[in-house]
Amino acid sequence: MKLVSYSAPNSSKVGILVNGKIYPLAETVASLGLPAVPETMRGFLNAGEAAMITAKKAEQMLKEGNGKTAGASLENITLLAPVPEPTSCRDGYAFRQHVAAARRNRKVPMIEEFDQYPIFYFTNHNAIQGPGDINCMPDHFQKLDFELEVAVVIGKKGRNIRAAEADNYIAGYMIMNDMSARTLQMEEMLLNLGPAKGKDFSTVIGPWMVTPDELEAFKVPAKPGHTGNNYDLPMTCRVNGITVSEGNMKDMDWTFAEIIERCAYGVDILPGDVIGSGTVGTGCFLELNGTGLLNDPNYKVQWLQPNDVVDMEIKGLGLLSNTIRKENSDFSILALKKMLQNS
Repeated sequence: MKLVSYSAPNSSKVGILVNGKIYPLAETVASLGLPAVPETMRGFLNAGEAAMITAKKAEQMLKEGNGKTAGASLENITLLAPVPEPTSCRDGYAFRQHVAAARRNRKVPMIEEFDQYPIFYFTNHNAIQGPGDINCMPDHFQKLDFELEVAVVIGKKGRNIRAAEADNYIAGYMIMNDMSARTLQMEEMLLNLGPAKGKDFSTVIGPWMVTPDELEAFKVPAKPGHTGNNYDLPMTCRVNGITVSEGNMKDMDWTFAEIIERCAYGVDILPGDVIGSGTVGTGCFLELNGTGLLNDPNYKVQWLQPNDVVDMEIKGLGLLSNTIRKENSDFSILALKKMLQNS
Protein backbone atom coordinates (compact mmCIF):
# COMPACT_ATOMS: atom_id res chain seq x y z
CA MET A 1 0.00 0.00 0.00
CA LYS A 2 1.20 3.49 -0.86
CA LEU A 3 0.12 6.36 1.37
CA VAL A 4 0.67 10.06 0.69
CA SER A 5 0.07 13.39 2.33
CA TYR A 6 -1.28 16.10 0.07
CA SER A 7 -2.23 19.72 0.33
CA ALA A 8 -5.84 20.50 1.25
CA PRO A 9 -7.46 23.81 2.23
CA ASN A 10 -6.01 24.90 5.59
CA SER A 11 -4.43 21.49 6.24
CA SER A 12 -2.91 18.34 4.84
CA LYS A 13 -4.72 15.06 4.25
CA VAL A 14 -3.62 11.47 4.07
CA GLY A 15 -4.44 9.76 0.80
CA ILE A 16 -4.08 6.32 -0.71
CA LEU A 17 -2.55 5.74 -4.15
CA VAL A 18 -4.41 3.16 -6.22
CA ASN A 19 -4.04 2.67 -9.97
CA GLY A 20 -2.33 6.02 -10.39
CA LYS A 21 -4.97 8.03 -8.53
CA ILE A 22 -5.04 9.57 -5.07
CA TYR A 23 -8.09 8.91 -2.91
CA PRO A 24 -8.68 10.86 0.33
CA LEU A 25 -8.40 8.09 2.87
CA ALA A 26 -10.85 9.27 5.52
CA GLU A 27 -13.62 10.04 3.01
CA THR A 28 -13.00 6.85 1.06
CA VAL A 29 -13.12 4.69 4.18
CA ALA A 30 -16.40 6.33 5.23
CA SER A 31 -17.96 5.84 1.79
CA LEU A 32 -17.07 2.14 1.91
CA GLY A 33 -18.69 1.65 5.31
CA LEU A 34 -15.39 0.89 7.03
CA PRO A 35 -14.34 2.11 10.50
CA ALA A 36 -13.34 5.78 10.55
CA VAL A 37 -9.70 6.82 10.30
CA PRO A 38 -8.09 10.23 10.97
CA GLU A 39 -7.64 12.71 8.11
CA THR A 40 -3.95 13.50 8.68
CA MET A 41 -0.91 11.24 8.52
CA ARG A 42 0.07 11.93 12.11
CA GLY A 43 -3.42 11.04 13.29
CA PHE A 44 -3.48 7.97 11.08
CA LEU A 45 -0.16 6.68 12.44
CA ASN A 46 -1.23 7.36 16.03
CA ALA A 47 -4.38 5.33 15.40
CA GLY A 48 -2.17 2.28 15.09
CA GLU A 49 -2.67 -1.14 13.58
CA ALA A 50 -6.46 -0.89 13.40
CA ALA A 51 -6.25 2.14 11.09
CA MET A 52 -3.64 0.41 8.92
CA ILE A 53 -5.88 -2.68 8.56
CA THR A 54 -8.79 -0.47 7.58
CA ALA A 55 -6.70 1.35 4.98
CA LYS A 56 -5.60 -1.95 3.44
CA LYS A 57 -9.22 -3.09 3.23
CA ALA A 58 -10.09 0.17 1.48
CA GLU A 59 -7.21 -0.33 -0.95
CA GLN A 60 -8.45 -3.80 -1.85
CA MET A 61 -12.01 -2.56 -2.36
CA LEU A 62 -10.77 0.26 -4.60
CA LYS A 63 -8.77 -2.21 -6.66
CA GLU A 64 -11.93 -4.27 -7.08
CA GLY A 65 -13.79 -1.22 -8.37
CA ASN A 66 -15.98 -0.71 -5.32
CA GLY A 67 -14.95 2.85 -4.58
CA LYS A 68 -17.57 5.56 -4.33
CA THR A 69 -15.17 8.47 -3.83
CA ALA A 70 -13.54 10.00 -6.88
CA GLY A 71 -9.78 9.76 -7.10
CA ALA A 72 -7.57 12.56 -8.37
CA SER A 73 -4.73 12.14 -10.84
CA LEU A 74 -1.25 12.81 -9.51
CA GLU A 75 -0.77 15.86 -11.72
CA ASN A 76 -3.75 17.51 -10.03
CA ILE A 77 -2.48 16.93 -6.50
CA THR A 78 0.19 18.83 -4.57
CA LEU A 79 2.12 16.13 -2.77
CA LEU A 80 3.71 16.98 0.57
CA ALA A 81 6.20 14.92 2.53
CA PRO A 82 4.38 11.65 3.34
CA VAL A 83 4.87 12.48 7.02
CA PRO A 84 4.75 16.29 6.87
CA GLU A 85 5.14 16.79 10.63
CA PRO A 86 7.26 13.91 11.96
CA THR A 87 7.57 13.60 15.72
CA SER A 88 11.34 13.41 15.25
CA CYS A 89 13.88 12.78 12.50
CA ARG A 90 17.05 10.74 12.95
CA ASP A 91 19.59 9.81 10.30
CA GLY A 92 21.77 6.72 10.52
CA TYR A 93 25.12 5.63 9.10
CA ALA A 94 24.38 2.20 7.66
CA PHE A 95 26.43 1.86 4.45
CA ARG A 96 30.04 0.90 5.11
CA GLN A 97 31.01 1.59 1.48
CA HIS A 98 30.16 5.27 1.84
CA VAL A 99 31.91 5.66 5.18
CA ALA A 100 35.05 3.85 4.00
CA ALA A 101 35.24 5.84 0.77
CA ALA A 102 34.77 9.16 2.54
CA ARG A 103 37.54 8.36 5.02
CA ARG A 104 39.85 7.03 2.31
CA ASN A 105 39.34 10.24 0.36
CA ARG A 106 40.37 12.24 3.43
CA LYS A 107 43.39 9.91 3.80
CA VAL A 108 42.37 8.71 7.25
CA PRO A 109 41.87 5.06 8.22
CA MET A 110 38.46 3.42 8.44
CA ILE A 111 37.05 3.90 11.92
CA GLU A 112 36.81 0.53 13.70
CA GLU A 113 33.76 1.50 15.71
CA PHE A 114 31.62 1.51 12.55
CA ASP A 115 31.47 -2.28 12.66
CA GLN A 116 30.67 -2.41 16.39
CA TYR A 117 27.36 -0.56 16.57
CA PRO A 118 25.08 1.64 14.43
CA ILE A 119 24.96 5.36 15.06
CA PHE A 120 22.63 8.22 14.14
CA TYR A 121 22.17 11.94 14.64
CA PHE A 122 19.04 14.03 15.11
CA THR A 123 18.19 16.47 12.35
CA ASN A 124 15.54 19.17 12.11
CA HIS A 125 12.10 17.54 12.00
CA ASN A 126 10.61 20.97 11.36
CA ALA A 127 12.52 21.26 8.06
CA ILE A 128 10.98 18.19 6.43
CA GLN A 129 9.97 18.69 2.79
CA GLY A 130 8.42 16.61 0.05
CA PRO A 131 8.47 16.82 -3.75
CA GLY A 132 8.88 20.26 -5.32
CA ASP A 133 11.07 23.28 -4.73
CA ILE A 134 13.83 23.41 -2.11
CA ASN A 135 14.66 27.00 -1.17
CA CYS A 136 18.26 27.55 -0.08
CA MET A 137 20.12 30.50 1.39
CA PRO A 138 23.35 31.81 -0.16
CA ASP A 139 25.56 30.01 2.37
CA HIS A 140 23.88 26.70 1.54
CA PHE A 141 25.27 26.99 -1.98
CA GLN A 142 28.79 26.84 -0.60
CA LYS A 143 29.19 23.20 -1.67
CA LEU A 144 25.50 22.25 -1.69
CA ASP A 145 25.00 18.49 -1.78
CA PHE A 146 22.38 15.77 -2.01
CA GLU A 147 22.46 12.48 -0.09
CA LEU A 148 20.68 9.44 -1.51
CA GLU A 149 19.06 7.42 1.28
CA VAL A 150 16.13 5.25 2.34
CA ALA A 151 14.01 6.16 5.36
CA VAL A 152 11.50 4.35 7.54
CA VAL A 153 8.49 5.68 9.43
CA ILE A 154 7.76 4.27 12.88
CA GLY A 155 4.19 3.02 13.25
CA LYS A 156 3.86 2.24 16.95
CA LYS A 157 5.30 3.30 20.29
CA GLY A 158 8.13 1.22 21.70
CA ARG A 159 11.02 1.27 24.11
CA ASN A 160 14.06 -1.00 24.60
CA ILE A 161 13.19 -2.90 21.42
CA ARG A 162 15.39 -5.81 20.37
CA ALA A 163 16.51 -5.95 16.75
CA ALA A 164 14.74 -9.29 16.26
CA GLU A 165 11.38 -7.56 16.82
CA ALA A 166 12.18 -4.07 15.52
CA ASP A 167 10.93 -4.54 11.95
CA ASN A 168 7.42 -4.89 13.41
CA TYR A 169 7.59 -1.22 14.39
CA ILE A 170 8.07 0.00 10.80
CA ALA A 171 4.94 1.45 9.19
CA GLY A 172 6.58 2.12 5.84
CA TYR A 173 9.57 3.04 3.70
CA MET A 174 10.37 6.19 1.69
CA ILE A 175 13.10 7.82 -0.35
CA MET A 176 15.12 10.36 1.63
CA ASN A 177 17.43 13.16 0.49
CA ASP A 178 19.49 14.44 3.41
CA MET A 179 20.42 17.84 1.96
CA SER A 180 23.84 19.10 3.06
CA ALA A 181 25.63 22.44 2.97
CA ARG A 182 29.17 21.11 3.12
CA THR A 183 31.10 24.31 3.92
CA LEU A 184 28.89 24.97 6.93
CA GLN A 185 29.02 21.31 7.92
CA MET A 186 32.79 20.98 7.73
CA GLU A 187 33.40 24.14 9.73
CA GLU A 188 31.00 23.02 12.46
CA MET A 189 32.37 19.48 12.63
CA LEU A 190 35.77 20.85 13.67
CA LEU A 191 34.11 21.52 17.03
CA ASN A 192 33.12 17.83 17.42
CA LEU A 193 29.46 18.47 18.16
CA GLY A 194 27.91 16.93 15.06
CA PRO A 195 26.03 18.44 12.09
CA ALA A 196 23.96 21.56 12.75
CA LYS A 197 23.43 24.39 10.24
CA GLY A 198 25.03 22.31 7.52
CA LYS A 199 22.05 19.96 7.70
CA ASP A 200 19.02 21.54 9.31
CA PHE A 201 17.63 23.57 6.41
CA SER A 202 15.99 20.73 4.46
CA THR A 203 15.49 16.98 4.67
CA VAL A 204 13.37 15.64 1.84
CA ILE A 205 11.20 12.50 2.01
CA GLY A 206 8.70 11.04 -0.43
CA PRO A 207 6.98 10.81 -2.74
CA TRP A 208 4.91 8.31 -0.70
CA MET A 209 5.21 5.88 2.17
CA VAL A 210 5.25 2.23 1.05
CA THR A 211 4.09 -0.38 3.56
CA PRO A 212 6.44 -3.33 4.19
CA ASP A 213 4.13 -5.93 2.61
CA GLU A 214 4.70 -4.33 -0.81
CA LEU A 215 8.42 -5.05 -0.56
CA GLU A 216 8.22 -8.76 0.33
CA ALA A 217 9.23 -9.83 -3.19
CA PHE A 218 12.49 -7.86 -2.85
CA LYS A 219 13.54 -9.23 0.54
CA VAL A 220 17.09 -10.56 0.87
CA PRO A 221 19.11 -11.74 3.88
CA ALA A 222 20.85 -9.22 6.08
CA LYS A 223 24.63 -9.25 5.88
CA PRO A 224 26.40 -11.95 7.95
CA GLY A 225 26.30 -11.21 11.64
CA HIS A 226 23.37 -8.79 11.30
CA THR A 227 19.68 -9.02 12.19
CA GLY A 228 16.61 -7.68 10.41
CA ASN A 229 14.93 -7.30 7.05
CA ASN A 230 16.86 -6.14 4.03
CA TYR A 231 15.73 -5.50 0.45
CA ASP A 232 17.22 -5.62 -3.03
CA LEU A 233 16.16 -2.15 -4.17
CA PRO A 234 18.34 -0.34 -6.75
CA MET A 235 18.85 3.34 -5.87
CA THR A 236 19.60 6.10 -8.37
CA CYS A 237 20.10 9.86 -8.28
CA ARG A 238 20.01 12.05 -11.38
CA VAL A 239 20.88 15.74 -11.53
CA ASN A 240 19.41 17.54 -14.53
CA GLY A 241 18.74 14.15 -16.13
CA ILE A 242 22.31 12.88 -15.75
CA THR A 243 22.86 9.86 -13.50
CA VAL A 244 25.38 10.75 -10.80
CA SER A 245 24.78 8.00 -8.24
CA GLU A 246 23.78 4.35 -8.27
CA GLY A 247 23.56 2.01 -5.30
CA ASN A 248 21.32 -0.58 -3.67
CA MET A 249 19.53 -0.81 -0.36
CA LYS A 250 20.73 -4.42 0.03
CA ASP A 251 24.22 -3.01 0.66
CA MET A 252 23.15 -1.66 4.06
CA ASP A 253 25.55 -3.12 6.62
CA TRP A 254 23.46 -2.11 9.62
CA THR A 255 19.79 -2.96 9.15
CA PHE A 256 16.94 -0.65 10.10
CA ALA A 257 16.06 -3.18 12.81
CA GLU A 258 19.49 -2.71 14.37
CA ILE A 259 19.31 1.06 14.04
CA ILE A 260 15.87 1.05 15.70
CA GLU A 261 17.24 -1.13 18.52
CA ARG A 262 19.81 1.56 19.27
CA CYS A 263 17.37 4.45 18.82
CA ALA A 264 14.89 2.91 21.29
CA TYR A 265 17.42 2.07 24.00
CA GLY A 266 16.21 3.78 27.16
CA VAL A 267 13.78 6.07 25.27
CA ASP A 268 10.43 5.88 23.51
CA ILE A 269 10.17 5.81 19.76
CA LEU A 270 6.83 7.13 18.59
CA PRO A 271 4.44 6.81 15.65
CA GLY A 272 5.59 9.35 13.08
CA ASP A 273 9.31 9.19 13.91
CA VAL A 274 11.40 9.17 10.71
CA ILE A 275 14.74 7.35 10.59
CA GLY A 276 17.12 7.54 7.62
CA SER A 277 19.62 4.93 6.50
CA GLY A 278 22.52 7.26 5.90
CA THR A 279 24.07 7.73 2.48
CA VAL A 280 24.41 4.82 0.08
CA GLY A 281 27.84 4.28 -1.47
CA THR A 282 28.49 6.94 -4.18
CA GLY A 283 25.35 8.70 -2.91
CA CYS A 284 26.60 12.29 -2.64
CA PHE A 285 28.89 14.74 -4.41
CA LEU A 286 31.18 14.91 -1.38
CA GLU A 287 32.14 11.27 -1.86
CA LEU A 288 32.12 11.43 -5.66
CA ASN A 289 34.31 14.54 -5.73
CA GLY A 290 36.74 13.09 -3.23
CA THR A 291 37.11 9.86 -5.17
CA GLY A 292 37.48 11.77 -8.43
CA LEU A 293 40.23 14.01 -7.07
CA LEU A 294 42.02 11.05 -5.51
CA ASN A 295 42.25 9.41 -8.92
CA ASP A 296 42.78 12.58 -10.98
CA PRO A 297 43.99 15.92 -9.58
CA ASN A 298 42.29 17.65 -12.54
CA TYR A 299 38.90 16.13 -11.77
CA LYS A 300 36.13 18.72 -12.11
CA VAL A 301 34.18 18.79 -8.86
CA GLN A 302 30.43 19.29 -8.88
CA TRP A 303 27.95 20.76 -6.39
CA LEU A 304 24.26 21.55 -6.68
CA GLN A 305 23.42 24.90 -8.29
CA PRO A 306 20.28 27.08 -8.41
CA ASN A 307 17.56 25.57 -10.62
CA ASP A 308 19.14 22.11 -10.66
CA VAL A 309 16.60 19.29 -10.75
CA VAL A 310 17.38 16.38 -8.44
CA ASP A 311 15.56 13.11 -9.17
CA MET A 312 15.96 10.23 -6.76
CA GLU A 313 14.49 6.88 -7.70
CA ILE A 314 14.39 3.67 -5.67
CA LYS A 315 12.77 0.49 -6.95
CA GLY A 316 9.46 -0.05 -5.21
CA LEU A 317 9.54 3.35 -3.51
CA GLY A 318 8.95 5.69 -6.46
CA LEU A 319 10.57 8.85 -7.80
CA LEU A 320 11.28 11.88 -5.62
CA SER A 321 11.86 15.04 -7.66
CA ASN A 322 13.02 18.42 -6.39
CA THR A 323 14.18 21.69 -7.91
CA ILE A 324 16.84 23.72 -6.11
CA ARG A 325 15.92 27.40 -5.72
CA LYS A 326 17.99 30.30 -4.38
CA GLU A 327 16.46 32.67 -1.85
CA ASN A 328 16.60 36.34 -2.80
CA SER A 329 18.85 37.28 0.10
CA ASP A 330 22.43 38.31 0.79
CA PHE A 331 22.33 37.28 4.47
CA SER A 332 25.36 35.15 5.32
CA ILE A 333 26.16 33.48 8.63
CA LEU A 334 29.56 32.50 7.24
CA ALA A 335 30.33 36.21 7.15
CA LEU A 336 29.54 36.52 10.86
CA LYS A 337 32.50 34.44 11.99
CA LYS A 338 34.73 36.12 14.53
CA MET A 339 38.29 36.36 13.28
CA LEU A 340 41.16 35.26 15.52
CA GLN A 341 42.99 38.24 16.92
CA ASN A 342 46.76 38.33 17.32
CA SER A 343 47.68 38.98 20.93
